[in-house]
Amino acid sequence: MQSLGIVLMCVVAAVCYGIAHDQVTARVCVENFTVGHPPVFGTDDPTLLGLGWGIIATWWVGLLLGVPLAVVARAGSRPKRSVGSLVRPVGWLLAVMAVCAVLAGIAGWLLASAGAVFLVGPIARELPPDRHVPFLADLWAHSASYVVGLVGGIVVMVLVWWSRGQAAVAQDAEPSVAADPGRR
Repeated sequence: MQSLGIVLMCVVAAVCYGIAHDQVTARVCVENFTVGHPPVFGTDDPTLLGLGWGIIATWWVGLLLGVPLAVVARAGSRPKRSVGSLVRPVGWLLAVMAVCAVLAGIAGWLLASAGAVFLVGPIARELPPDRHVPFLADLWAHSASYVVGLVGGIVVMVLVWWSRGQAAVAQDAEPSVAADPGRR
């Protein structure tokens, strides 16, 4: 049950992050969702688009983090990690993702405003020129979230596996009460 709990915690965390992230980016550039995404919802309301795309675009990311994290946290003979022990590392991952998304969005905005980056192709032709900069800011923020989530997810898994090894070493080093009945 702990393994399933880890997977569910990661899916819920990813969806909550995605909804919060998309509530912001839908207000920066609603066209990111109306032009840059397929028409799934038939609305241009930023709240509804942020909610819908926040779920659609992130549940699978949570699953891709949750399944291997559950394996790394629970498989084998090392001391196992519980769902509760993984809330903080996953929370830190989401916080780092959010900071990086904000910084990347600002960088995208500044670079697009300076003409250093620009839209090309069908989206550039479909969007009014005054919406290119906000669209690129959103694009950079979303890209940062995915890249940092991927790299950070791997880092979390490595740290969880390492912590289980450290716990095993500590367990092996601790004298057993059964081996020393006078130690109670």
